Amino acid sequence: MTESQPSMPARFELPARAASGFVMGVAAIIAVLVGGLLFSVLIAVGAVAALREWHRLVNAGQLAWEMIPTSIAVIAVVWAGQRGDGTEIALVAILCGAAGAGIFAALRRSRRLWPIPWHAFGALYIGLPALAFMILRGSPGGVEVVGGVFVAVWTADTGALFCGRLIGGPKLAPDLSPNKTWAGLLGGTFAAGVAEACYVGFLHGAIVEGFAFGVLLALAGHSGDLFESWVKRQFRAKNTGRLIPGHGGMLDRIDSLLFAGPACAVLMTLTGFNPFHSPVS
Repeated sequence: MTESQPSMPARFELPARAASGFVMGVAAIIAVLVGGLLFSVLIAVGAVAALREWHRLVNAGQLAWEMIPTSIAVIAVVWAGQRGDGTEIALVAILCGAAGAGIFAALRRSRRLWPIPWHAFGALYIGLPALAFMILRGSPGGVEVVGGVFVAVWTADTGALFCGRLIGGPKLAPDLSPNKTWAGLLGGTFAAGVAEACYVGFLHGAIVEGFAFGVLLALAGHSGDLFESWVKRQFRAKNTGRLIPGHGGMLDRIDSLLFAGPACAVLMTLTGFNPFHSPVS
């Protein structure tokens, strides 16, 4: 059982959520625009905060020393990603972090084997998205691409919230998240496609491909949200922490990005799909 998470009064939750979301959004946009060290620091700090919450979640709300190897690994990932040619080094660092967390967990729990793979998985769950965002930001047109990920994910989350509350209807996955509906999923995904098409069109890219890009990233983001809901259900936790007012923990805020970032990197790296390239006339 995780540590208790006292909730704020309902009348304060939405304003706090909006204010903290605005501050974090502005900070993320500035870091993406500036790039370099500022962007690397943002990724590293966010990743370490997420790892702290992940390992505490697995460790029943208590401080988990397993975060030491995974935090070192993710810092190495960011350093390697900033080099521009350090993908192989970053992947090795992630695997070493997973192995280190597993060893730490095994040494501390000789008769409890089930937390070991959970702690080890934290390195992949946080490390791979950190690497993906470093790769995306360092690629040609990286500012536009990372901005596009933010547009799709943030619009999908907001659209899902409003469509779910206004329309309601059948639940999407009541056993995982009782508040999510099919109307929210479809409405948020469509809104993300429209927003991404407008964003790509404003940058003189391919609008139709931009719509598809937004839909794909929204679906990846929804999958990340559901995955985190499933994980929290395994450990009987409502939130992963109390770091961000109105949102809960860092993982509660970035769960969609943890899936959308790698999905975008794989899509662009393996298939060459890039809606930000101007359409051929």
